[in-house]
Amino acid sequence: MMCVAKRLRVLMFVLLAPVVLAGCGTPRVLELSQAPKADVAGTVQIYVATTREPSAQPVYFSGERGRRLAFGRLDVTVPLSHKAGELELPSSGPGDPSKHFTVTQIQKLDLAPVLADVRRDIQRLPAAQRDVLVFVHGYNTNFADAAYRFAQIVYDSGFKGIAVLFTWPSRGELLAYPYDRESAFYSRDFLELNLRAIARDLGPTKMDILAHSMGTMLTLEALRQAAIRGDGDFGGKLRDVILAAPDVDLDVFRTQMREIRRPVTVFVSADDRALDFSRRFAGDKKRLGAVSSKDTETIAQLEKLGVKLIDLSEISSGDGLNHGKFASSPRVVQLIGERLRQDKGVGFSGPQFGDRLGDVAGGVVGTVGSTVGLVVTAPITILSGAR
Repeated sequence: MMCVAKRLRVLMFVLLAPVVLAGCGTPRVLELSQAPKADVAGTVQIYVATTREPSAQPVYFSGERGRRLAFGRLDVTVPLSHKAGELELPSSGPGDPSKHFTVTQIQKLDLAPVLADVRRDIQRLPAAQRDVLVFVHGYNTNFADAAYRFAQIVYDSGFKGIAVLFTWPSRGELLAYPYDRESAFYSRDFLELNLRAIARDLGPTKMDILAHSMGTMLTLEALRQAAIRGDGDFGGKLRDVILAAPDVDLDVFRTQMREIRRPVTVFVSADDRALDFSRRFAGDKKRLGAVSSKDTETIAQLEKLGVKLIDLSEISSGDGLNHGKFASSPRVVQLIGERLRQDKGVGFSGPQFGDRLGDVAGGVVGTVGSTVGLVVTAPITILSGAR
């Protein structure tokens, strides 16, 4: 048995060695900074629902599995020097608010207080902004990394509603892929319960889900369960489901979508190195997030299931693995924000495949295929849904 485990660890290292070399470092924690004395670009408030085991500060929520949902709230400041798509963090320590994203407040909350706080915050918003965005992170992501990344996405996208981070027990370790995958499955009932509570108890106008990497498997499983129970749209509150770089087997995805039966938008990139490693580890089965424009038969099949594929292959970003373009590319994160504001499906209507539009603000021309072409200056192609 020990030999098998050892061989598995060796295999994982061989497959993920390039990723390991790119991702070495001390796990990030949430070291509280003092409230900034200097001006900052803004503060992002995030509510947290998690299946992680509560821990002492500065970890707050560990990579182990909690027996029930835990809740929290944190404030993250954005530096004036922030550039869209970048996540400016210190190499160690609490950081300088003038240069880095910093956490100035974090609270662990029980269910009743968090429900009361979110209801109050929703009612304070203008009617057009009473929406909830739920973010489900991916593999190899600890609590601090998930919180900082979501804060950057919320700020760069311009989202004005209530931001809810659903964070599940990833250990934040490259070689913990099997544990993370099982933790994602462990969390599916909790995610469904959380989504139902948001739709039923908090009073939002609409609820959107943005999931990344292995978090897309967790999200799809929760949506599949909800559909089987007969309420897959959560009382009509669920609006958009956006899957970024999904680490999901194509065969499995097809079976999930046959039950889910609702439109989903998927960001894919043929040059995603992380998904290439995942494919090799998973029996050489292609991942949904790696579908390319050459996979015409697959695209046609997915379109019949209500899937809209947006190809980011030609977009460059600061992500060396090309696995986080949805957040690290300013153009894509702006697309997501504009899509949420317009309340229209990306690629469902508007300019069609191959249309070329100029960016009014910057005068840059890019190939686009969505209603948000005027705010996105990048070669983004709609692989499906174009007529």
